[in-house]
Amino acid sequence: MNQAHEPSVDQVHRLSLRRTGFWLLILAAIGLWASADLSIERYLTLADPNYIPSCSFSLFIDCGPAMGSWQGRIFGFPNPFLGVGAFPVVMATGVIMLTGWEPPRWYWRALAVGTTLAMVLIVFLMWTSIYSLGRLCPYCMVVWTITIPLWWNVLAFGSDRGHLPGPARLRSTLVDYRPLLIVASYVAVILWIVIALWDTVLSEVQG
Repeated sequence: MNQAHEPSVDQVHRLSLRRTGFWLLILAAIGLWASADLSIERYLTLADPNYIPSCSFSLFIDCGPAMGSWQGRIFGFPNPFLGVGAFPVVMATGVIMLTGWEPPRWYWRALAVGTTLAMVLIVFLMWTSIYSLGRLCPYCMVVWTITIPLWWNVLAFGSDRGHLPGPARLRSTLVDYRPLLIVASYVAVILWIVIALWDTVLSEVQG
């Protein structure tokens, strides 16, 4: 007599292919816009040393210090160029997923590695902005804001499809608590900025 087996995490898909593709497309499009605008601003500052970037609003909200620092060109060229090159790949992935294409395991693992490296870079740049520069770059913050949910969505979808290694409980947690993990990440970043830059934030609010 055959015994009924409970479906595994790899067999039951709880995340929609097309909905995930939609979010990849939207988030990457926003990231591309911010990266492209910051790339243009960087070009304009190089062409004219007296040019004041449009993303410089005050002593605290200013993209100039970030663009001029060595951390702003870690690989020898402006960091926004990374976004200009990488975000279209994510956008194309989202568009194709909207048509019903299921990415193969190797592709999703490569995407997971890429977004994880992006998160590592983002955290480093956050640390640089907070502790080294003491300034916040508006376009940089846009990229931070979209990279967080992009990363969690990539990990969650890969876990849901069984593309990423790890215990079934961990993969199930990523799928079930994805929205909470995104919100918690935002809260952590906001608290980090407020606590580390409290005096600067307070003076900015008070005008």
